[in-house]
Amino acid sequence: MNEDRIVEIETRIAFQEETIKELNDVLYEQQKEIVALNAICDALMKRFKALSECIPQMDAPAHTKPPHY
Repeated sequence: MNEDRIVEIETRIAFQEETIKELNDVLYEQQKEIVALNAICDALMKRFKALSECIPQMDAPAHTKPPHY
């Protein structure tokens, strides 16, 4: 191989390594965000279940006639 070709390959590898590092950093940040969003979702589901247990009349079917009929 000639010297120019080796330099070109080394340059490409260096750029690819930098790109991989940047992608890894983004992936890490996204994973942290997913974990945080899952925690929020879990907390909201617990709150929703607790509130739905406090309001039993919400379980009544919507198709029943009102009492004044």
